[in-house]
Amino acid sequence: MTNVTPGWYPDTEIPGRLRWWDGRQWTNDVAPLPPAPTVTTPPPPATRREARSRLSRVPTWGWIVAGLVLLVALWLLAPFVAMVALVVLITGIVALARNAPTWLRFRSRSSAAIWTVVAVVAFAIAGSITTVTSPAKTTPVAQPAPVATASATPSPTATPTASATPFADDQAALAAFAGQAGTVADASVTTDKIALAALDTLAVKGRAPKTGYDRDEFGQRWLDVDRNGCDTRNDMLGRDLTDAVRAGTCRVTAGTLTDPYTGASIAFVRGQGTSELVQIDHVVSLSDAWQKGAQQLTTDQRASFANDPLNLLAVDGSANAQKGDGDAATWLPAQKSFRCTYVATQIAVKATYGLWVTEAERDAMKRVLEACPDQSLPTSSFAAPAPAPAPVVEPEPVVAPEPVVVEPAPAPAEPAPAPVVEAPAPAPDVYYANCTEVRAAGAAPIYAGQPGYSRKLDRDGDGIACE
Repeated sequence: MTNVTPGWYPDTEIPGRLRWWDGRQWTNDVAPLPPAPTVTTPPPPATRREARSRLSRVPTWGWIVAGLVLLVALWLLAPFVAMVALVVLITGIVALARNAPTWLRFRSRSSAAIWTVVAVVAFAIAGSITTVTSPAKTTPVAQPAPVATASATPSPTATPTASATPFADDQAALAAFAGQAGTVADASVTTDKIALAALDTLAVKGRAPKTGYDRDEFGQRWLDVDRNGCDTRNDMLGRDLTDAVRAGTCRVTAGTLTDPYTGASIAFVRGQGTSELVQIDHVVSLSDAWQKGAQQLTTDQRASFANDPLNLLAVDGSANAQKGDGDAATWLPAQKSFRCTYVATQIAVKATYGLWVTEAERDAMKRVLEACPDQSLPTSSFAAPAPAPAPVVEPEPVVAPEPVVVEPAPAPAEPAPAPVVEAPAPAPDVYYANCTEVRAAGAAPIYAGQPGYSRKLDRDGDGIACE
């Protein structure tokens, strides 16, 4: 064994033993042969029938528990599952299109197709769950005002209301109002009325369900309700901005707003990223109105409500987002000097459109108005004029009759002396010896008292002689 590297080799003298070769000769170092490796034969794979038998031994409650666990896991891990499914889906499409192996190493084209279909189903289910558990937020984000001088601390952030005006409103086409502007009550409910007294006339109820609420229930956004050829948003910008610049007769492109909610001075410039700094707020938000009586209004009345200048203010966009659809119980302007006007406007709007207040809202309004008990209400230009008072018919003056001067009756004239009637001459005495003479004289019959009557001529004594 020349030219053999050193190492352990089988001993030629004693089988079953190793002996060390140092490269030149055998040494006396010996070692036993290592045991032969044990070859373990793997058990045969379970048949489908055996697998089904094992599954059939799982109790029903076990399947229910496993299903619930899987459902909860899918619910919690839905975004991750959707992402993994999307990756598998894209990879499967690539593998099918190129007919070539990918990093997922699908065994065949059919397996790639199966995994692609599974990925589509998993992505759809996980995506749906993600949408339900994490809905997309569409809150418009207002940029900080470029010039601000407000010293008040903004109120806590609230959910934005549908009355916020995003930049998309700049592109809204002018649409004339096809209906008839109108309110529930006429102007008499607010004209010459004090806010505290008017608040006591509002109904107090709980919020109705928000079911069915949609911005479109109040008509197309920013209609030309008053038919002056300009939409409501530009009307309000023109009213509330100072030094307003217009493109034509309607479209306001620039101006300065002194924000009533915060007191900040905001430079308004129409355009991307700047238009939303000044938004038109519904003093009584559309959502709040929907839950407090607006569901019973007519279509025309809701459109009038959404575009009534009484209920609209140009305000700081971030303050409008903080307000959301809150009422006086949950949000008030940071600028305290404006709160009386703000609350009085809400009372006027609710009285004009027949809306109610909650108990907490009423109490919050009263607390604000305690600082201004003589605060009056504004009146809607859409409200019908208050009916003229009935004319007071004054009674005709009673004219005292002129006193009648009663002249004294003239003294009665002395009656003329009665004419002296001469007494008739006494009749001469007449005597009849018998009734024959009476008849011969033509005096029969003779009554008692007449001349010539005598008792002897009246035999029966009845006062008539010579009958």
